[in-house]
Amino acid sequence: MAKKTKSRNAAQTAVKKRSGAKSAARSSARKAVKAKARTITVKTVAKKPSRPKQRIAISHHREEDFKADGLRAYAKYRDLGIAAASHGLAQAHVIRLQGPCDPAEVSKLHFHDVDFQMVYVLKGWVKTYMDGQGETMMQQGSAWTQPPKIKHMILDYSDDVELLEVILPAEFRTVELKA
Repeated sequence: MAKKTKSRNAAQTAVKKRSGAKSAARSSARKAVKAKARTITVKTVAKKPSRPKQRIAISHHREEDFKADGLRAYAKYRDLGIAAASHGLAQAHVIRLQGPCDPAEVSKLHFHDVDFQMVYVLKGWVKTYMDGQGETMMQQGSAWTQPPKIKHMILDYSDDVELLEVILPAEFRTVELKA
């Protein structure tokens, strides 16, 4: 009986040694895979094209900063300095649509070739049309995004409307469409 106990203990010890060796081998393999993953991640990040360092942009409200030199003749734009500070990564401006709304001038179906566009109503209201969404009334506090190249147009707006618009990238193409 004593021999069996010793044999069993010896067998268990041998199994533990083999398991320990396998566990150590698995652990080493995991470490190698993790190290390789870290190396790949670092290489992937390193391949990403570098952008110029962004600057801080501070813009305080001044009436004289609203200019009629933007995309639409019926609007005045106040540039917030984001395009210059981000080296063209993004653009942000406050838009004042000049009232009263003239649908013959304003309601033209178009799209913007952008990566991202967001609009927030600061004051007043604006009625829009977006392809797939239909007509929507946006009021002070309303916000919306417009997916890239979505067909849209402004249908009407209040005489006091002000919008905050954020667009990526800062430079983009606008295409007017036949309604």
